[in-house]
Amino acid sequence: MTPALLWSIDQTALPVVGRTEVFPVRRVYCVGRNYIDHIREMREGSERDDPFFFQKPPDAVVATGATVPYPPQTDDLQFEGELVAAIGTEGADLSPRDAVAHVFGFAAGIDLTRRDRQRECREMARPWEAGKSFDHSAPCGPILPADEAAGTLSGELLLSVNDEPRQRTSLELMIWDLPEIVSHLSRSYRIMPGDLIYTGTPAGVAAVHPGDRIRVDITGLPVLTVTIGERETHASQ
Repeated sequence: MTPALLWSIDQTALPVVGRTEVFPVRRVYCVGRNYIDHIREMREGSERDDPFFFQKPPDAVVATGATVPYPPQTDDLQFEGELVAAIGTEGADLSPRDAVAHVFGFAAGIDLTRRDRQRECREMARPWEAGKSFDHSAPCGPILPADEAAGTLSGELLLSVNDEPRQRTSLELMIWDLPEIVSHLSRSYRIMPGDLIYTGTPAGVAAVHPGDRIRVDITGLPVLTVTIGERETHASQ
């Protein structure tokens, strides 16, 4: 007789500003190379290729105030500060004009990256999962409903490490703006309530170490802060 599989899985959810309800996370999509200065910084790719997407697991999302263990299998953990769009309604094959109506709200986010693993994947023409899709790799702040986020899309992003500014940009400098991002994504995937879209990072990415405190400020949105903890080890290693 096959034994029953008995475990419970807690669904990742984020707080919503001003509401008792939470935002259950379904999928996490990330846009690669969406600021020209970051493309030049990383010395990779055309400056006007169509946007491309990679995914992180939903349980990679951690809320503001968390301590993020320094992950295994890397000596080069880097931050990427980003605007995050939270999807509230289902849609597919959307035009840019229609796409923005499917956005429920916005948050500040960080795409943590094992840069050494990402470079290895790129050099070997392999998927980026080893560099991008690890535990605790998608910190995200509270979600502010879109109708309360006036000025955010024309505002600024500032990421600081230990109170020192490291990344600063206008969100208007994204190569592909939010309606275009959602539209492109909806051509390949049916977007659904609970999806998060990390919209890309500007120049200034760099390594962080245990004890470092990362803060992301985006115009009009709740602040996101996380602290890098001690190196995580796996018993099998």
